[in-house]
Amino acid sequence: MTEAADNSEQDPLARFDTTVPQSARIWNYWLGGKDNYEVDRVAGDAFREIFPGIETGARAARYFLARAVRHLAAEEGIRQFLDIGTGLPSVDNTHEIAQRVVPECRIVYVDNDPLVLAHARALLTSSPEGVTNYVDADLRDPATIVREAGKTLDFDKPVALMLMGILGHIEDYDEARSIVRRLVEALPSGSYLVHYDSTDTSEAYVDAIRQYNEGGSIPYILRSPEQIAGFFEGLELIEPGVASCSRWRPDDSAWGLPAEVHQYGGVALKR
Repeated sequence: MTEAADNSEQDPLARFDTTVPQSARIWNYWLGGKDNYEVDRVAGDAFREIFPGIETGARAARYFLARAVRHLAAEEGIRQFLDIGTGLPSVDNTHEIAQRVVPECRIVYVDNDPLVLAHARALLTSSPEGVTNYVDADLRDPATIVREAGKTLDFDKPVALMLMGILGHIEDYDEARSIVRRLVEALPSGSYLVHYDSTDTSEAYVDAIRQYNEGGSIPYILRSPEQIAGFFEGLELIEPGVASCSRWRPDDSAWGLPAEVHQYGGVALKR
């Protein structure tokens, strides 16, 4: 069944601004989606002119999500997923991948972008055996996220916490790590953290992000691979640890490692 979240009485479409580019819509544009506006396409094209590899990185990050969810559902027995900062629905969303493996999987998406909210309520449906729900909440409010997600997920059983390309919007690194710690503390033993973010491993990427941030959008902070690894402190990283998303358990590894991208991520177990 699909359980509708009732977290806002007002029309979400009344809350968004189409005059300022927004990261979820730009990301949707880079992935070939249609849920974006001219301002997002202009910003996305300007970014691509400085850093032509962004679309390759966006696809690699999306494939990393798919492989991680598939691994957790098929190999680790995870049946519950908490996906925070889900962004706009695309091909092979978390619930689609997980429920393709195990139809009974329960998924909660969390975001506070009004356009994402509108699309989530319309498009993020579930398998008949499982549950897909949506929470309208801010990443900076872990207590609300856990409380609302707990209406769908059983926090006495393992949960996969997914923070995909979202922590870069928390400008202060210590604050970002604190948010992760508080979310992980709410999870029982046997849970997993799945995380990736963009890194400062390319001068062109750093320059593109700088210009993007100057355009009035919510700032996005690039971090080093070592800082990405810091989010997993106290957890047990599974192989290959924190790696370029394209090189995290690639499906075609028999043909050699794919080229690196500047999005790094990993999957770690909470003992």
